[in-house]
Amino acid sequence: MNQRSSVGELADSLRRELHRYSPGGKLPSSRALVERFRVSPVTVSRALAQLAAEGLVVTRPGAGAFRAHRPAPSAPAADTSWQEVALSADATTDLAPRTVDAAGVTVTLAAPPPGVIEFSGGYLHPSLQPERAMAAALSRAGRRPGAWGRPPLDGLPELREWFARGIGGPGGTVTAAEVLIAAGGQSALTTALRAVAPPGAPVLVESPTYPGMLAIARASGLRPVPVPVDADGVRPDLLAAAFRATGARVLVCQPLFQNPTGAVLSPERRPEVLRIAREAGAFVVEDDFVRRLVHEDAGPLPPPLAAEDADGVVVHVGSLTKATSPSFRVSALAARGPVLERLRAIQVVDSFFVPRPLQEAALELVGSPAWPRHLRAVSAQLRARRDAMTAALSRDLPELALPHVPSGGYHLWLRLPDGTDESALGAAALRAGVAVTPGRPYFSAEPPAAHLRLGFAAVGGTAEIAEGVRRLRAAYEEVARVG
Repeated sequence: MNQRSSVGELADSLRRELHRYSPGGKLPSSRALVERFRVSPVTVSRALAQLAAEGLVVTRPGAGAFRAHRPAPSAPAADTSWQEVALSADATTDLAPRTVDAAGVTVTLAAPPPGVIEFSGGYLHPSLQPERAMAAALSRAGRRPGAWGRPPLDGLPELREWFARGIGGPGGTVTAAEVLIAAGGQSALTTALRAVAPPGAPVLVESPTYPGMLAIARASGLRPVPVPVDADGVRPDLLAAAFRATGARVLVCQPLFQNPTGAVLSPERRPEVLRIAREAGAFVVEDDFVRRLVHEDAGPLPPPLAAEDADGVVVHVGSLTKATSPSFRVSALAARGPVLERLRAIQVVDSFFVPRPLQEAALELVGSPAWPRHLRAVSAQLRARRDAMTAALSRDLPELALPHVPSGGYHLWLRLPDGTDESALGAAALRAGVAVTPGRPYFSAEPPAAHLRLGFAAVGGTAEIAEGVRRLRAAYEEVARVG
């Protein structure tokens, strides 16, 4: 077998030889397979992963691959069909059945198979995460007096004060009394939408927008209504028309480095959005999710919309998770007026409070000298990775249009040529060894064109980005031939 042999051919060869090994018996090492079949380590890894997915082998990190034991005879399947009726009982009411579609979220949470380059990820690669600083912060936090006791329901006062300064700026337009600590941005967004919109109500969303927010809205019985975004953010003229047409009382938006387009709401539009919402008697839920993932070459950032809102229009959501680790789930909700009490009540009923050790660790982390060093390092790395991806796309995939190169965040938003099947391209890309995110889940209605979102933060470095784009090129050519 030569270097051009496919993963499938190697998997077929290993499958035919499995009878040589007793159940639980160890297969040859990856190095031995590389030498015998004259293939790359990645090909071996992917072939073994395919056999593991079929239940034929079991892989154990650091130990190797083993023939799987024969499965025991399965018990007769239980009859759970009655649940379809029970879970759809509300279909007889005026509300739609309470279905929950998490597909748009799980695509960024699921780890790709071994050997697959992760352009679909929504978090920092482990090499970019402040693991040592977080570990040290958690260790110090655990030794604080009272660290394992019950925290204040609203969150630790010092942590609320830290978030308030970051949201309101030097002028102090947001106070600690207006901040609640929550368990990550997704949880905070869920609380915010439940607070400001009753089931069955319309909610205005940017188009395209974050699929996790669309999932929250639909799971809460809300009706997402799209408002198009361009290079300067959400369009005020269409926003005003959408409020008039629907009677909606909430807009969810990402004014800074919008997901997925990377757009920043322009200075001219910021007061317009607030004015339009105020005149409609509506809230603006501001998802400020990547403020701390600014690129090294970005200019001064605009403040959060909440810093410019004196009338309680904005419900602000900010998080530490994107800049740290998927498991460092600490975020903040900021609001003023009666809605703050409703936010507080919903959060207490749902989860009581965020665990105190995690809040204490967050305080230790953001107060340490390692925190600004980490942010500077990530800023430089994100710029380098963004530039590497844009250069590779320009060289290898000029057919894909990149209308906007962001100066913050962790992804690029590409428009595919007319007629391209983005689902077929996503499947072909996975076969070629690179995971990408099709654009369809980012639209709450029919999309105007086919898109891909490519992330550059979850990969190992610039060399991996170049290889991933090369693999995507092969996938694109495969789909173009079929089409």
